Amino acid sequence: MGELKTGEKAPEFCLPDQNGKEVCLKDFRGKWVVLYFYPRDNTSGCTREAIGFTEAKDEFEKMGAVIIGVSPDSVKSHKNFEQKKGLKIILLSDTEHKVLEAYDVWQLKKMYGREYYGVVRSTFLIDPEGVVRYIWKKVKVAGHVEAVKEKLNELKGG
Repeated sequence: MGELKTGEKAPEFCLPDQNGKEVCLKDFRGKWVVLYFYPRDNTSGCTREAIGFTEAKDEFEKMGAVIIGVSPDSVKSHKNFEQKKGLKIILLSDTEHKVLEAYDVWQLKKMYGREYYGVVRSTFLIDPEGVVRYIWKKVKVAGHVEAVKEKLNELKGG
């Protein structure tokens, strides 16, 4: 799989959510999808990002968008994260990294001199027809939710 580019069809997928229910990208045809990939439940940056999206959920819904977070954590971990932090967004479990790889966000990373595979924090804005309209790579959490809202508004012609 090469790097995904704007204007391309978003790779289809079905993954279990924090309740163990299967959720597929095609379920959201006709809506905008904010698909964000994050490294781990209950870590500081990932928590701030999830809470940010949860707090902005109503605004995104008014713009016809759904928010979906994906990480390699288990369904059980997602459920715990949702309950502990009061999250109101869909969290999908990709323990086999298939979707992470399809979106090219499972990459070799370096920290403290060691190399390992992990999630590069990224967000994809997918239009109601399933086409990738905007991509944020190596996301910095501060200000990110606002940036996504602004871009969505712009793309919708707002």
